[in-house]
Amino acid sequence: MDAEHKFQVRKLEILDKSKGFIELLQQLTICDSVSDKEFEERFQEINSFGDDHLICVIEDDHSGKIIATGSVFIEKKFLRNCGKVGHIEDVVVDSAARGMQLGKKIIEFLTDHAHSMGCYKVILDCSLENKAFYEKCGYRQKEVQMVKYFA
Repeated sequence: MDAEHKFQVRKLEILDKSKGFIELLQQLTICDSVSDKEFEERFQEINSFGDDHLICVIEDDHSGKIIATGSVFIEKKFLRNCGKVGHIEDVVVDSAARGMQLGKKIIEFLTDHAHSMGCYKVILDCSLENKAFYEKCGYRQKEVQMVKYFA
């Protein structure tokens, strides 16, 4: 991948499954194979939320593969004058495309979206190894994440 590439962030499209979107998510965490029917059903469900749930991707125009992705969903609250909070999730850059500022582009796109939706803050969880990256993107550590898995 050359430096002349102009990597554009765009919304996830239905055809992105065939461009390696699921395989990219598998670089992040456990993600079983998803049938075309399952993908289409979940895609339509997420799409039905409009701007309240956005998945973005970066496609490598040369290879036609999805090489970066992330998502943000907007939580509506009663706190802060019925405010909104953006939650960033599932940020991953293909291992062969790291170091090209693609993760930063994804985070900026998602953060700008949350801000444009009127969120008073945007939050995310990350590993300790990724803490410095998110700090470079303007985030800071606050409190502690807790989790309980059901499966």
